[in-house]
Amino acid sequence: MNIGFDAKRAFHNTTGLGHYSRTLIASLAKFYPQHQYFLFNPKPSGLISFKEENTREILPEGFFNNLFSSAWRSRNVTKDLEKLKINIYHGLSQEIPFGINATKIKTVVTIHDLIHERYPHQFNPVDVKIYTKKYRHACTHAQAIIAISNQTKKDLIDFYKVPEEKITVCYQSCNPVFSHTLPEEAIQRVKIKYGLPEKFLLSVGSIIERKNLMNVCKALLLLRNECPLPLVIIGEGNCYKQKVEKFITENKLESRIIFLSQRVAAQSKDFKSSQDFPAIYQAATAMVYPSYFEGFGIPVLEALWSRLPVITSNTSSMPEAGGDGAFLIDPAKPQEIAEAILKIYSDPNFTESMKTKGWQYAQRFTVQNCAASVMDVYTQL
Repeated sequence: MNIGFDAKRAFHNTTGLGHYSRTLIASLAKFYPQHQYFLFNPKPSGLISFKEENTREILPEGFFNNLFSSAWRSRNVTKDLEKLKINIYHGLSQEIPFGINATKIKTVVTIHDLIHERYPHQFNPVDVKIYTKKYRHACTHAQAIIAISNQTKKDLIDFYKVPEEKITVCYQSCNPVFSHTLPEEAIQRVKIKYGLPEKFLLSVGSIIERKNLMNVCKALLLLRNECPLPLVIIGEGNCYKQKVEKFITENKLESRIIFLSQRVAAQSKDFKSSQDFPAIYQAATAMVYPSYFEGFGIPVLEALWSRLPVITSNTSSMPEAGGDGAFLIDPAKPQEIAEAILKIYSDPNFTESMKTKGWQYAQRFTVQNCAASVMDVYTQL
């Protein structure tokens, strides 16, 4: 088969959607080499490339399509799909091209979450309308819908009234490099490179209200005399980040909070491409990820693969992502976050048991298992 992908996020996104796209494409290319994989990218990327022989990047051709690359991606790409005899087109990030249903190409769309429907006040109102239009179009016209968790499947049924039989839950995996235990000298080299503390807590994700960094900072304030571990943050933000920074300053927590993404790390290609992330994870004491809502929560899985204890929420898809390998807390209660941090910091036996349980739970999310579930969707079309 010739399988096409909306590869914008695969080439240009360094957060969850990008990680999902890259990992899935690479896994399918590896485990199902009999197929050809066409990656439709609206503009060149100087950061990310694919080395698999059966993958091929397709860029827009012609003055108009290059000038209006967004229009090419959302509509005009169908001409290229037909020319290249694409059998299946997979929208990896919640949309498919308008007009593709007029072709003979079968379509699949991955829906990661409907957070804009649950928390519209956290988005620009115009963006909410655009997302809703694109997502509803994709859900209506795609032959198959992949939800990355049971939580997302439930939301598709509740918000968009999508027939249950049209949805398949295909869990995502993460880059296999997280599962490789690095030698101590490699970890130390990365710690020196980024000026990391000897021991620290880790927070990964965009600094937005839903991700709940404020309550992590409040937990550290509660622990100021009991746990000396600083918090290293990988992620960027705007208005909400400013609120967090104000809280940090008012409570004199500056020495306990490190925004790694605004240090020299931000200029490192190995940081931008996440190449050094496995070493940073393995250098940490615990991942703290008390998000109020996620479609899946890939940093949780990355941490489990890294044998890093995870503190995460008992809401939305977090119990699916972390299972019994994670310490589940109420994200609205800084005291519970603080108690979890203190338990991991002060009880080595408990911490080791978390590492073991987390690794065991992560085995259900191997790249091979996740690729197989998606390929099964393709073959049933």
